[in-house]
Amino acid sequence: MIRQYELIDKIQQFNKKADVALLNRAYVYSMKAHGNQKRASGEPYLIHPLEVASIIADLHLDDASIAAALLHDTIEDTLATKEEIEKLFGEEVANIVEGVTKLSKLEFTNKQKEQAENYRKLFLAMSKDIRVLLIKVADRLHNMRTLHCIPKPEKRRRIAQDTMDIFVPLAERVGLYGIKTELEEIAFRELHPESFERISERLKSYREQDNLIGRVLEALKEELAEEGIECEVKGREKSIPSIHKKMVSKNLTFDQLTDIVAYRIIAKDKVKCYEVLGKIHDIYKAIPGRFKDYISNPKPNGYQSLHTSVIGPFGNRMEIQIRDQQMDEIAESGVAAHWLYKQQTGAAMTEGMQYKWLKSLMETLQDSEDAEEFIENAKMDLFDDQVFVFSPKGDLVTLPKGSTTLDFAYNVHSEVGNKCQTAKVNGRVAPLRTRLKNGDQVEIITSKNQTPTRGWLKLVITGKARSAINRFIRLQERDELIRLGREMLEKAARRESLSYTEKSLTTQVLKDLKMDSLDDLYVGIAQGHAFTRQVFDVLFPERNQPQEQKNEIEEARSNNKPKFERRDTRVAIDGLTPGMAIYIAKCCNPLPGEDIVGIINTGRGISIHSSLCKNLDALSDQPERWLDVRWNGDVIEDNTDSLFIARLRVETMNEKGVLSLFSTAIYNAEANIEDLFIDNKNKDDCSIRVDVEVANLAHLERVIDAVKNLRCVTEVERLTN
Repeated sequence: MIRQYELIDKIQQFNKKADVALLNRAYVYSMKAHGNQKRASGEPYLIHPLEVASIIADLHLDDASIAAALLHDTIEDTLATKEEIEKLFGEEVANIVEGVTKLSKLEFTNKQKEQAENYRKLFLAMSKDIRVLLIKVADRLHNMRTLHCIPKPEKRRRIAQDTMDIFVPLAERVGLYGIKTELEEIAFRELHPESFERISERLKSYREQDNLIGRVLEALKEELAEEGIECEVKGREKSIPSIHKKMVSKNLTFDQLTDIVAYRIIAKDKVKCYEVLGKIHDIYKAIPGRFKDYISNPKPNGYQSLHTSVIGPFGNRMEIQIRDQQMDEIAESGVAAHWLYKQQTGAAMTEGMQYKWLKSLMETLQDSEDAEEFIENAKMDLFDDQVFVFSPKGDLVTLPKGSTTLDFAYNVHSEVGNKCQTAKVNGRVAPLRTRLKNGDQVEIITSKNQTPTRGWLKLVITGKARSAINRFIRLQERDELIRLGREMLEKAARRESLSYTEKSLTTQVLKDLKMDSLDDLYVGIAQGHAFTRQVFDVLFPERNQPQEQKNEIEEARSNNKPKFERRDTRVAIDGLTPGMAIYIAKCCNPLPGEDIVGIINTGRGISIHSSLCKNLDALSDQPERWLDVRWNGDVIEDNTDSLFIARLRVETMNEKGVLSLFSTAIYNAEANIEDLFIDNKNKDDCSIRVDVEVANLAHLERVIDAVKNLRCVTEVERLTN
């Protein structure tokens, strides 16, 4: 149990200017408000707010947060009111206490287990101030530390499951990894006591086995010191729940695990992190496919680190995490590190450290002159990109912020959306364009005579709604597809000086191509499911190539069949009906700025190739499949966030530090390494294949120039086909 004077001492160790008078007043008020209340353990209730305040102090939060932690249960469990707290401690403290009270009323129950993720998000959405959520997590941590005092096993298990479903993911989401681990271990021990004890015993034996962890740490320190790298090296065991999860998911025994301990190297700065990575790969053999760059691509909660797995100094597989001091603080303390960093340095964190879903908080931090101003301005909606509404039955529904009643209708079902005539929001009739707000209750009113129009696309923002509307419109545009298919067939016939009648199409072609009607044939041609060449092969068999020539072409096609990646909308196409799927061909990976062509593929849509792609040779006898296409202007001018993959072959001298220099050069050219392979390595030379993410052809040329400028590089070549 911590005492008030000990709490003050702890706070003053990291905040010499702490408002001790405020904290003492909060302590006295909490003591009087809770009076003779007792905990389940029989201890005075006051112990709980003191311990919660101590946890908040461990996170190095501000005075208002710690005062609010001391007062966090007063509105809910005593006669205290928000107005009284505001009068005595100020609006800031009162708002935080009220926020914690509201979250307590939203406590999760097992009856809603299937909606656990939605409730986690609702907790976040209702935390207008991030400190509200941090105090709520600290409150749960102390309750879990005293879980053993609850006599009923059923209640202990319910609280443990509640913690595992809600608070463990919440703590992880805000980056409180230490608290997340402790919550998870206590909950796991309650829910799976036998597994907990069994793994705990195995870990104890592992620690005592030849002092492997200590020996590895010493070896790492010595190797890096010899390379002249100043850094801190430490090791940490994985938590028991994490070990159990991996054993179950991978069907492994404890002895088969290779990453029980993660070794961490804390480098001087971001650039040094990549240098350390290169040195580690020079010293130890890297395990293929185990490299992750979370510095260039941070996790959603802001976590940044380089992860690699290598064969260690004693033949052991080991995972190594490389990060700088700021990244380490974020990894350990999460969002709370922002307060700590500001107090320690008085400087704002860099843009690269921003949490994706806390971006506005980070921008406030960068614009603030001091910690007090930052705290004042750090009121925010954590999930300001989402809105939480309820169905008439009370089910919680999550939609992107800005969603309308029509988006809600399509979220229920596409047919409900197609027949949606109007809606009721909170019992009042609302038009389809009405934007929804947190807490709205939405009822959809349908009509069998209602159908979507193209104008509906302006009323929705969700992909699900847009897809359903477009699908309906495409069906309505069947007549347009029939017209387009007929014109494509007539154009191809004129080009080859062929003549046919629709009767001949009906009697001969439909049966061979397994079409039900002439309209189906035209639609198939327009959508790429059938080709004019196939039609003419049936109508004019004498025009077919000799069988030997056909075999050669078919073999060439099969050997050079293009591979496709994700659907793409970065290409503009003239004269084509909207809605067809477009893919970037992996065989040549064209970049914005290069000439491209489109190829219609049966059942697959349109593949986009470089005009120099070798695979196009096999399609030279099928001109009806070729389309004139061009890049959208924005991707050529680098006005979008689109990234493309380009593969390079780099020939270098085989010497220490090459990989480090190479990685740094690409990083300085503002490109990311997607993957890397070492193809040939001998005493003098080394050949590296690397996939890089670039914006366009000009960006790739900058990357190539940066790599060419390295003294150790002898040749750089872009690989296509």
